[in-house]
Amino acid sequence: MLGFAPILAVCLFLSFQILWPDRDEPYVYQSFLLGALGFSLSFCALFFLLKSNICPPRDLPIRFNRVRQRIYAYNFNYRWWNPFERWTVAPVAYDWSQVRAERWSKRGVLPNGGIIFKWGVVLSIVEPGTNKVIDRFPLSTMDADEFAWAYICTYMQNGPKALPPPGIPRNHNDVPWYNIALRLAPKVQWPADMDRESRTAP
Repeated sequence: MLGFAPILAVCLFLSFQILWPDRDEPYVYQSFLLGALGFSLSFCALFFLLKSNICPPRDLPIRFNRVRQRIYAYNFNYRWWNPFERWTVAPVAYDWSQVRAERWSKRGVLPNGGIIFKWGVVLSIVEPGTNKVIDRFPLSTMDADEFAWAYICTYMQNGPKALPPPGIPRNHNDVPWYNIALRLAPKVQWPADMDRESRTAP
């Protein structure tokens, strides 16, 4: 939404120039106010776009510990409407019994009249013994969605022997050399105690 601020400022400036063609004192005053508004909105939009590209971590991994029956999420907390506050990473851990999967889908219209669909799965955390959601984080977007959830459930209930061999492990901090935004983004770094707990048995 803030990305349209520069365009809005230009449109407002042209409107004032057409409505008030006389270059008298009121026009100068209005132009000054409009220019200040346009500059402020443009600065906010530029700051938001820059921050939204380099402040989120390189990845948002989720770990599943079958022995402990725990789930660990690298949770990134931010509010898009307030780019001036500090966006932070808050790794969290929950019992597997609190995890629910929710499938979502969105539909949008393209400028040429076409329709675009987007879907995915989020993991919802509920309070023990209730269905009240206290946290959410994404599992997949435009990917294997329900198959990924079935894979995870099979692993947590029956172990890795019930699954096909996994692929080659990927380092979450390895990013393509040409992706400048990801290379500037913070690396994934779990807290030492949570990193140890999520990798070990009790």
